[in-house]
This record gives sequence, C-alpha cells and structure tokens, in this order.
Amino acid sequence: MSILTKSTPLVAPGHTRPVTHLSFSSLQDDGTYLLISSCKDGNPMLREWTGDWVGTFLGHKGAVWSTKLSLDSSRAASASADFTAKIWDTYSGNPLQSFPHNHIVRSVALSPSAFHLLTGGQEKKVRIFDLNRPDADPDFLSETGGLSHEATVKSVVWVGEHIGVSAGEDGFIKWWDLRTRALATSITFPNPITSMELSRQTGRLVVTSGKTVAFIHASPSNNAAPSHTLTLPYSPSSASIHPILQDRFVTGNSGDEWVRVHAMDGEEREVLKGHHGPVHCVEFSPDGEMYASGSEDGTIRLWQTTPGKSYGLWQGQNGG
Repeated sequence: MSILTKSTPLVAPGHTRPVTHLSFSSLQDDGTYLLISSCKDGNPMLREWTGDWVGTFLGHKGAVWSTKLSLDSSRAASASADFTAKIWDTYSGNPLQSFPHNHIVRSVALSPSAFHLLTGGQEKKVRIFDLNRPDADPDFLSETGGLSHEATVKSVVWVGEHIGVSAGEDGFIKWWDLRTRALATSITFPNPITSMELSRQTGRLVVTSGKTVAFIHASPSNNAAPSHTLTLPYSPSSASIHPILQDRFVTGNSGDEWVRVHAMDGEEREVLKGHHGPVHCVEFSPDGEMYASGSEDGTIRLWQTTPGKSYGLWQGQNGG
C-alpha cells in the first residue's frame, strides 16, 4: 500500500504585517531564481530560491501592495500606499528612482528591457514611465484621455516589449499598445478582478474574479478570449498555474487559512493547512518545483510540488 507523503511547508518569517503579494524572478542561467514579497509593513523582502533571506528594501512609508523583478533580476519595482512607485537596485538594496502619484499605487510592471515602468492603483489610471527620463511626465493609458478604468486598477503586467495589460475592480481586463498608448482590446468579467498575474512560460494571464479562475492568452492577437475558465465553490484571492506541466493550479482564499491545489478541470487535489490567517497570494516558482503562499499571518510558506523530493532547503530532509 502506498502512503502519500505529507506536504510540509518551510516558513519564511520576517514580515511583521500581512503579506500582500509574491513574485518569483525568471529562471536564471544557473538554474536558480529569487522571490520578492510585498507587505503591509512597507518593507519588501528578497529571498533566494532556497527561501533564505537576501535583504529588505527600506524606504517606503506605507504598505507595499506589489513588487516585481526585472527579467535579469537586477532591478525591482514596488507599488505603495505612500503614493509612490519605486525602482530598486537588487544587489545593493538602494532605491534608484521614486515616482509620485496622487493616490495609492496597487501594482507595477517592468518592461522586458527594464527601460519602462507601468503603474496602476486607486487613481483608476495606468501610467507608463520612461526610466531613462525620470524627470519627464508619465504618459497615461486611456480610451478618451481620462481614466484607464472605472474602478481601482488591481494589476498591471507587461507582455512582450509593446503590450501592457491592466485589470480593474470594474471587471475589465484591457490590452494597451504601448507604442501608440491606445487600447488594443478588452474583455469583461461580471465581478471585480481580484488578481491577475502573467504566467510567462505558458503565455497566459491567470485571473481571479468572484468564484472564477480564468486562464487567458496573454497576447491580444489570440482574440483576447479566456482559453480556459473554471468556477470554484469559493472565491479565490489569487491563483497560479504550474509553469511546466500546466496540469494544475494553486489558489489562496481570503475566506479561510488554506492553500488549495486543483487539477485543470477544477477537481480539488490537495488542501494544505499551515497558515494562521487568510491566504492573500500564491505563486509557482519558475521551475515548477514549489509554490509560495503569503498570508494575513505575516508569513510566507514554501510548499513542494512533489513532497519529499530533495530540493532547496528540503535537501537531506525526509519531507514529512
């Protein structure tokens, strides 16, 4: 009789308030990667692929809602409740640039070249900044020269070098041509968008809205229609697809303390217990070997995709 190995997470402490967002770097040439976390304590943290703490970015004066790394991991961008977005040197931890806004910034995205920055937040506007011209006024992305969305912009991502995507609490996902600053196409959901992440390796946007999880072609040339949509028995706060196998996705839920793994048909495969507060964010590592969850309890937990496998900080352990 086979015995299932229990999934025992590694706990990554350090934050003092709820963890709001997690983002892994791309897989680096040596097979490693980094994890950056955002928190209401205002101090984004950088960790190695093993979960070991690398450093903390100090300088924000309010909650940090989103932090993302450049493709080469040399730069980080952060979005904060202090009405700023900042660019950081990930090697020194020093802030390089700070861009003021008129309200809370909820999401940031760096271009593949790391020459431009997208931001969105409670102003309902999407801005694009030229990092080589930090004193220049940003451009605004809108259909009529006004607002980008009719409600808070929850997420912005960068697709290729010339396409930006924004998701709002108005239920809209919008693709923008960043060369012309014009709207390319859009789709709408009946409920507010609660999260949107780019799964770079699968070429899909992973979107949560109400009880829906949608996996959408990231390129607007694919008709901008959900390629796969599921309705779950709960309202996920965040979702992430396995980047290699694409046979499962993981979710968090602000309504309970559990992390769930689902098959792509929606079947619940695992319910993972360990957090002591609602789970606000989840993300698969770029090699698919683990996924991270961030919670109201102020901790990040790292879970093995294959429990018991010798990997990272689990090396030499029996896996539970």
